[in-house]
Amino acid sequence: MKRTTGSLLAVLGLMTIAGTTYAADAPKRPSVEQLQKLVVDRTPQKTVDTPDHDRITARRIDIVDEKGTIRMTLSGQTPAPIIDGIQYKRAFNVAGMVLYDDKGSERGGFGTADLNGGMAVLALDHPAMDAIGWRVSPDGEVRFSINQAPPLIREPKLDNRLIPGVATPTRIQLVVGADGTPAIALNDKADRARLRLTVTPEGYGAIEFLDAQGKVIHTLAPEANLP
Repeated sequence: MKRTTGSLLAVLGLMTIAGTTYAADAPKRPSVEQLQKLVVDRTPQKTVDTPDHDRITARRIDIVDEKGTIRMTLSGQTPAPIIDGIQYKRAFNVAGMVLYDDKGSERGGFGTADLNGGMAVLALDHPAMDAIGWRVSPDGEVRFSINQAPPLIREPKLDNRLIPGVATPTRIQLVVGADGTPAIALNDKADRARLRLTVTPEGYGAIEFLDAQGKVIHTLAPEANLP
């Protein structure tokens, strides 16, 4: 999924404020004139007096933009992922919401996965690969991963479309294990943990350095050496 900026504050933060003067200690801000140019409605609708229905029952609900492109799907069985105009099999069923970019490609979503007894998941995607992902497992483990963007490879035999699933390393991983042990790992380009921040079973904060085989070769735990 492409990263887009939908926040008005983020848009304003990119605007020039040249020609506007403020007190020396005042924070920089857009002028009133600039704000007025961005105003869409001074009294937008914020409430609904009466709901159309108290309850809606459906297998799938699609939200479309002004061009008719599906931008969001809410479903008990989310559709298979669409990458650059081609739909591929999903590895396992996810019930929840899927987000799409303006080309109709999947760029993220969240829900519950029919995997290992049920798992809560959330992901935001690069154009053809997960970028970040949360996973809450039934055994209590919580995992958050940040993946390096893979190269964008196109396949002539698939109408020159982007290829999904190109191998890429997870560069940062945060885990709270089922036993409560926390760890933050920094990985190398070969997807191997080389530096890990954790708390030992004795309760000491520690920084671990690992070799390419995953063996801890040095540990910094200053509190462990205190008398």
